Amino acid sequence: MKELHPIALFRLSVLGPLISRSRLERGDLKRLIQELASRDYDIPGSDRCRLGEKTIEAWYYRWRREGIEALMPQPRLDRGQSKLPAAVQEAITAAKRDNPRRSVDLIISLLEQTGTAARGELSRSSVHRLLQRQGLSRLTGSASLPEEHRAYEAEYAGDIWYGDVMHGPRVMVQGRLRKVYLVSLMDDASRLLTHGAFCTSEKALDIEGVLKQAVLKRGLPVKLVVDNGSAYRAGTLRGICARLGIHLIYCRPYAPEGKGKLERWHRTFRDQFLSELEPSRIHDLSDLNARLWAWVEAAYHRRPHRALQGLTPLARYQQDLPRIRTLGNRAARLDELFYHRIARKVRKDGTVTYQGERFEVPYELSGQRIQLVVDPHAAQVIGVEDAAGASLGAATPLDTLANNHRTRRKPNPITNEPDSAPAGANLVELAYRHYHAKGGTPLDRDGRVKPDNETEES
Repeated sequence: MKELHPIALFRLSVLGPLISRSRLERGDLKRLIQELASRDYDIPGSDRCRLGEKTIEAWYYRWRREGIEALMPQPRLDRGQSKLPAAVQEAITAAKRDNPRRSVDLIISLLEQTGTAARGELSRSSVHRLLQRQGLSRLTGSASLPEEHRAYEAEYAGDIWYGDVMHGPRVMVQGRLRKVYLVSLMDDASRLLTHGAFCTSEKALDIEGVLKQAVLKRGLPVKLVVDNGSAYRAGTLRGICARLGIHLIYCRPYAPEGKGKLERWHRTFRDQFLSELEPSRIHDLSDLNARLWAWVEAAYHRRPHRALQGLTPLARYQQDLPRIRTLGNRAARLDELFYHRIARKVRKDGTVTYQGERFEVPYELSGQRIQLVVDPHAAQVIGVEDAAGASLGAATPLDTLANNHRTRRKPNPITNEPDSAPAGANLVELAYRHYHAKGGTPLDRDGRVKPDNETEES
C-alpha cells in the first residue's frame, strides 16, 4: 500500500467533523466549514495557522470523489518549464553568459531597454528559475563556491563565550505591562550559561550588567563573540572588555552560523522554559528572573548534553576549573572597572553636567577636558579622571545656596610698590637722569634734584 503523505493525513484530520457524519442537513456544510475555518491549525511546512473556507470546501469535494488519494499534494504540471517566450529565454541566457556577473535586475533592465521584453513583463522569480535550470545562477570558479562553515569547539571552558539577546514575554514592570529581553552569555566548550537575565531593553547597559554577574560567577573568558548590534558596539562595553583583558570579537553581519550554539540554546529555552511558564504566577520582572535562574541551575545545567558525550554543562565546565581565568585582585575593584568614563569640558564656574544635573569638580580644572567617572547602574557620579585614568578629585552635586555663603579663594592683590628696590640698572631711573642732564632740572652726582640755593661753586 502506498504510504500516505503527511499533508494528506493533515487535510483528512481537518475534514474529520465533516466526513464523520452519515448525512448533512441543509445548511450544515456551510456552517461546519465556517467553524473549521475559524480554528487554528499546525499546518505542515507553513507558518500560517488558519485555512480558508474555499480551501476546506475544495478538499471536502475532492475527498468525496476520490477518497484520501485526492488529498495528496499534487505536483505542478508545468514544473520545470518556463512560460517565457523562447526568444526571451534565449536573450536571458545569452545576457548571463555574456557577463556572468550580471544580476537578475540588470538582465531584466537590459532586455527592457533593448526592446526584447516589454516593461514589467519579466518577474525576478521567473528569470531566476530559468537561470537556475540552465546552471547559470551562480558564478563559475572560486567565487561560486559556497562559503565554508565547519563545526568547531573551544578546547577548554573559558576560551570562548557567546553573547546574544532574545525577545521574551511581556511582564508587569512598575505597574505597566512591558516586553522584556533575555540577555545571555554562554560558554562554548561546556554549553554552560555563564549568566542570563531578562531586561527591559537590549541596550549596552543591560549587556554590561549581565557580563558583570557572569565574570563574578564564572571567571574571565579569553574571547567574547557578539553580533554587530549597536549595543555591542558601544564604547563603554569595549572599554570594560579592554580593562578586563577580554578580546571582543564581532560576527559578520547576517552570518548567524557564527553563534550556532547560542541559537540552539534559544530554541531549547523556548521549548523547555517559555512553553512551561505560567503567566499567572509572574507578578513582575524579579519573579520572572527568579524562575529563570532556578531553572538554569536546577534543570539546564544538570541535564546531560548529547554534544558533550553525555556530560552535563556544569560537569563539563568543572573539568576545566584549574584553567579558568579568575578576577584575582581585580575582584575588589570590579565595580570600578565597570564604571563609565564620559568626556566633559569643565565650565568656567568649575561645573560639569551629567543627565541634566550639574556637578562641581576641583576649581583648578576650569576650562580643561576631563573624564567624568559614573556608576551607570546606580546613576551616581563618582569623580573625575584625566585621560590616563589618574584621579583628579571628587565631583559633588552643585549646591547654589551653599555657594552663596562659601568663602571664595582670591588671587594676591597687585600693588604699585615693589617689594624691594631693584639691585642693578633701572630703566626708569636711567631715563630720568638722561632727561635732566640735557637741560632739565639740575641733578646732583647721585641723580637727585639740586636745592635752589646751591651754587655751581659749592
